[in-house]
Amino acid sequence: MIKKSPAGVAFTHPEKVFFPANDFRKGDMVAYYLEAAPFILPHLKNRPVTLIRFPDGAKGEHFYEKNAPRFHPPWLKTFAVWRSSHEGSIDYILINDVRSLAWCANLAAIELHPFLHRAPAIHRPTLVAFDLDPGEGSTILSCVDVAFWIKEVLDGLGLKSFAKVSGSKGVQVYVPLNSPRATYDQTGGFARAVAELLTERHPDRVVSNMSKRLRKDRVLVDWSQNSEGKTTVCAYSMRAKRDEPFISAPVGWDELRRAKKPDPLFFSPDQALSRMKKLGDLFAPVQTLRQSLPKGFAAAPALGEYARKRDFSRTAEPPPKAAPAAAGKERNFVIQKHAASHLHYDFRLEM
Repeated sequence: MIKKSPAGVAFTHPEKVFFPANDFRKGDMVAYYLEAAPFILPHLKNRPVTLIRFPDGAKGEHFYEKNAPRFHPPWLKTFAVWRSSHEGSIDYILINDVRSLAWCANLAAIELHPFLHRAPAIHRPTLVAFDLDPGEGSTILSCVDVAFWIKEVLDGLGLKSFAKVSGSKGVQVYVPLNSPRATYDQTGGFARAVAELLTERHPDRVVSNMSKRLRKDRVLVDWSQNSEGKTTVCAYSMRAKRDEPFISAPVGWDELRRAKKPDPLFFSPDQALSRMKKLGDLFAPVQTLRQSLPKGFAAAPALGEYARKRDFSRTAEPPPKAAPAAAGKERNFVIQKHAASHLHYDFRLEM
């Protein structure tokens, strides 16, 4: 249970049962985050975060909270991000210290999902993420196989990678970049290229298409996480996917190689804390290791395929170019008259 409350944070209803299978209570959840703070905070620092709140526990209703609640304390840091589809901005919470983490935990934010970028450089991802999701007939061990296939590709490109279990049912592979020149156009294109390569090599085991009907007996390599608008569960975050709490915990490649059964790849809060004390932060290099993606993968495949099919020396139509809108500004658009095989008009929206 909670040993000490950080200054300025009052905990409410610590006795409320959040996970009925093992009588895991809200106070136990808050206590976990307080003890895990030295390990999870480096992975949250300056990253706008989406909270997934479960006021009545894992079996109750839940909701995603992006905007900091109006009642948030004045010391809680936030970062405004211009909305893509509505007027105004979203004031995302920045969990940069223990009391901010404790305050969010007291909101029943069981799950913490940060962006792949840090504020204020919200157009610059610091890493590439592959989220491996097993379809019907597959298990977390199937995801382990696919994780090693991804690692094989990355090793061949001279890129170091790090793995963690999702705490739900899959595995995630991260490629740290920490480059001031990285863009989501590059990381998204790279992740998609790797996912489609694995689909070609292992068509009976891997799928890169999001359609659920294609996932049976296969593992989805979700490359779409590498988007400016998407978040991914944080290392050491608790998950609320099952009757018991499990942690999205970093794992070593040797550890994954030895896994013969699913159970050892699911870590309770106590097991995760024991691992932190014994192994330290296995994900620490993700925060500092600087790497560059190979130039051949820099362009998004969808745009590259389109460009290859067009001869721009024979048409006045401009070639495709992806350009993120500046934060805080409205997006520009163009309506273009296009006299090709038949007359029509293109609507081009800045993304």
